[in-house]
Amino acid sequence: MTDRRFASSTQNIPDVSAVPRHIAIIMDGNGRWARKRFMPRVAGHARGLEAVRTVVKACVERGVEYLTLFAFSSENWRRPADEVSFLMQLFMRALNKEVARLDHNGIRLRVIGDMSRFDPELVKVIRDSEEKTAGNTKLNLCVAANYGGRWDIANAVSQLMRANPERRDGFSEEELTGALSMSFAPEPDLFIRTGGEKRISNFMLWQLAYTELYFTDALWPDFDAAALDDAIASYQGRERRFGRTSEQLVHQGVQPHA
Repeated sequence: MTDRRFASSTQNIPDVSAVPRHIAIIMDGNGRWARKRFMPRVAGHARGLEAVRTVVKACVERGVEYLTLFAFSSENWRRPADEVSFLMQLFMRALNKEVARLDHNGIRLRVIGDMSRFDPELVKVIRDSEEKTAGNTKLNLCVAANYGGRWDIANAVSQLMRANPERRDGFSEEELTGALSMSFAPEPDLFIRTGGEKRISNFMLWQLAYTELYFTDALWPDFDAAALDDAIASYQGRERRFGRTSEQLVHQGVQPHA
């Protein structure tokens, strides 16, 4: 499957559809879910994997093309060492267990982020999983692991500078967009954060410029297909102007979702 490059929403107005083409999610609240049940925090992370399966299935059924999940941020290394170790092991087990299911269901898996801090065995499992599912087209599932929005931008600039050492006048927005780790996907239409927090937390800072934001108090292990539908319904009630006025949308014949 050949990747296409997607333009920035600040340069070109993207097509808008009733079902978000790309949904990005910060899966927050696993630890609190566990503590409410007098369980260790890691039990919440394990339960959160079931929510991932549910949401992936729901996105396929609703015709979402891209789903990006924030699994582990570059700042999450600050958490207790035993929790970080468990998360790495859980990631490894999930890849080994789920990749055959993803492939069977036509889902392509990609992992974005700085792999340099991961164990070589985990990196190999990641790359093997990506290769195994590379031809699938039903859903593009992207997992952000050891990822940060600032890292993404800085890394893109570094790549461009290494490839073009003679450039002294800088790089265009189009060039930088093409060097980002998510250049293979359109910018998210809908951003969801569970767990009640109302911040972006260094996630896809460049790509969320015109994304519709949705925050819910639901903890991630409790987030299901109905909760996803609530988020999509909220998105469908938004007027996506991309810098234009409401009057311009009417004049141009842009129809509301609902």
